[in-house]
Amino acid sequence: GRRGPLCAARHAGFAWLAGAHVMALGLSLGAGYTGRMNPSSIAFIGGGNMATAIIGGLVQAGLPAASILVVEPFEAQRDRLAQAFGVAPQAAADARLAQAGTVVWAVKPQLFAEAAAPCAAHIAGALQLSVMAGIRSPAIVRASGSARVVRAMPNTPALIGQGVAGLYARPEVSAAERDEVQALLAPTGQSLWVAREEDLDAVTAISGSGPAYVFYFLECMVQAATEMGLSAEQGRTLAQATFAGAAALASQSPLSPTALREQVTSKGGTTHAAITSLDALGVKAAFVKALHAARARAEELGRTG
Repeated sequence: GRRGPLCAARHAGFAWLAGAHVMALGLSLGAGYTGRMNPSSIAFIGGGNMATAIIGGLVQAGLPAASILVVEPFEAQRDRLAQAFGVAPQAAADARLAQAGTVVWAVKPQLFAEAAAPCAAHIAGALQLSVMAGIRSPAIVRASGSARVVRAMPNTPALIGQGVAGLYARPEVSAAERDEVQALLAPTGQSLWVAREEDLDAVTAISGSGPAYVFYFLECMVQAATEMGLSAEQGRTLAQATFAGAAALASQSPLSPTALREQVTSKGGTTHAAITSLDALGVKAAFVKALHAARARAEELGRTG
């Protein structure tokens, strides 16, 4: 995806929350470091958007930039990270990675094997956290030499601190390490644990790919708005505010989505006309089928990843 110095930490009021999670990690917020990890305790392999979101949150919370190692082969991205957060990214892996208590894998899945090879000699003692899609935990164990692996399936709203991630931990990961992972990902939004690694394929289908479904429906609403005589800007404003407001209402209401929909669907009214048209066209069945297709593709990628 497109790289850039995006980070969740820019949101107002975030510093206090992230600071609490940094303390949960046992990391220093200044010179008085007393945590169980050493000062250079987090290493990022890959410095793209997802890594940037996490790094930005930790730095905003007060974690010293010197405590963060980043391996990023692209010079332009190294420069952006250095300028934004004061970290000193390196172009290639070296023995400094041995200082890391946690290694975050944030490279493109197709580059994992290449990226892991020079790291392997230095990271066997670290907790491994992967935010890569499609790379199963046995492959990460083989590449890193560590069985302590957590996989995360985030989504793109993580870049503004509004994401949600599904998490899976291998049995070798302790409860304290699970807490550390949640603290590390806190700058990106919410998270939830799944019991089986294969459940991450369903998470991928629902929330990992989910933002694209929302954008798809926004496209449709904007197109309809312009066909009805509104401007594209007006259509986008109305559509985006409607999605945001409806999602906020659903999150705060004890009612199910079905009940909420029925509240605004008076028989014979305009909403009823729209829903009846959608049902006649089989939209619900097609959408559910599409999510199953996404899950099947995630399973397929996992077999080859």
